[in-house]
Amino acid sequence: MGAIASPEARRITRAEVAKNNTEDSLWCIVDHRVYDLTDFLDAHPGGSVVLRQVAGQDATTAFYNLHRQEVLHKYASLCIGTVEGETPEVVTLRPGAISTVPYSEPAYLTQQFKSPYYTESHRKFQRALREFVDQHLVPEAAVKEQDGTYISQSMIERMATNGILAMRLGPGKHLHGLKLPGGIKGEEFDYFHDLITCGELARVNARGFQDGNMAGLSISLTAVQSWMKDKTLRERVTQECLSGKKKMSLAITEAFAGSDVGGLRTTATKTTDGKYYIINGTKKWITNGMFSDYWVTGCKTGKGFSVILVPRDDNVETKQIKTAYSTAAATAFIEFNNVKVPVNHLLGEEDEGFKVIMSNFNHERWAMVAANVQWMRTVVEETLKWSHQRLAFGQPLIQQPVIRAKLARMIQRAEATQAWTEHITYQMNTMSYKEQNIHLSGPIGLLKSYTTRCAHEVADDAVNLFGGRGITQGGMGKIVNQFFTTHKFDAILGGTEEILADLGVRQAMKFMPKARL
Repeated sequence: MGAIASPEARRITRAEVAKNNTEDSLWCIVDHRVYDLTDFLDAHPGGSVVLRQVAGQDATTAFYNLHRQEVLHKYASLCIGTVEGETPEVVTLRPGAISTVPYSEPAYLTQQFKSPYYTESHRKFQRALREFVDQHLVPEAAVKEQDGTYISQSMIERMATNGILAMRLGPGKHLHGLKLPGGIKGEEFDYFHDLITCGELARVNARGFQDGNMAGLSISLTAVQSWMKDKTLRERVTQECLSGKKKMSLAITEAFAGSDVGGLRTTATKTTDGKYYIINGTKKWITNGMFSDYWVTGCKTGKGFSVILVPRDDNVETKQIKTAYSTAAATAFIEFNNVKVPVNHLLGEEDEGFKVIMSNFNHERWAMVAANVQWMRTVVEETLKWSHQRLAFGQPLIQQPVIRAKLARMIQRAEATQAWTEHITYQMNTMSYKEQNIHLSGPIGLLKSYTTRCAHEVADDAVNLFGGRGITQGGMGKIVNQFFTTHKFDAILGGTEEILADLGVRQAMKFMPKARL
């Protein structure tokens, strides 16, 4: 028995298409393919009038003036054939493919440019991780961002199995012995692999889900690994979290204290026998807090500030906070009401928690920059596509000098932040953890502050270019709208622009020569 031919295999003349120009039989052509829209008239989101206007005609120009290729994928069942003697021109990229749009990818992924930073290990890793993101994370992210539910346990376990959860913590012994995407060994994983991870995971283009995808783990388990003295407890908690069985988040911010960590009101008081801390207080805007089993928590102690790993129990209450992005991020208000925690859950030394938190901030801020740079590239790609596709005043937008000027500014900001990020990443690869804390806190603070300012400008220009679509949650402008409405998260989380800019200058002051110059 022979194979059944696909609908596209049918060859249809343009003359035949032209005859089907009524509501009883309405065909049109898009990219040399023939679509029967008769039964779609009433279901068309844009109304039936638009379809009647192109009945029996080649609607390619009109279609791409309003839509992207994915719309045709969604309604592929309406395709009944291909125009006789013609071949479709639009290229559909496979999962994991590299975009050919200029400036949409870092230079090392293009054919024209080279980079001194990336090896074949990085390239193999990137290809495999992007394929995973496209095939598995993008579909789930779209659903979760829309309905506001949390990442599925099956997805968490899938990421645990291939080492993606462990990769979120950056390079280290926790990766040794693991086989990571692309077949690379955990021992190979450096900060450029880490940079790739942050960027590729951001390509789900769903900002709430992006943070809901174990962002809390990536900024809290690192502190446990570096500062928890009880080795048995440290290894147990690490195994629980990296296997996906338990979740963790960082609980520092309060309603009374954001960037001013010294203003925290949550307290940790030792019991008379010295065996436990009793935790009382609240935390606010805690990413992943709704589904966490542990919180790395900042508390006031006897003579200062301490960081304690607090497990969830009946005395912990979490309430969902709705922010500008999706509740898929699981942002929480947390109340600790006489929570009893063993003293071996202390991270670092009592009353010296600032060391723990400040050393943990570097990687968090750097990772936020890496994701932000990827978002800017994605928006540049979307805007370049749109400006070539959209017709206004009888010609594509790209023909207008003012449009090209806006695009130039967007490209400059994406390229500048990428270059600075790669420079910092190279320094991270050459420094110990301690050296990074001494030398890179200021530069990373300045980088994050600058990057989020650039993101603000890129988002603003992109929305103006997209017009009404840039302020619409669906359709061709949905990614630009997503970036426009959520880019401020990165300007605030992990330290505000103003605080981090000041940090950068204050650290530079420490290295100023003592003598007058």
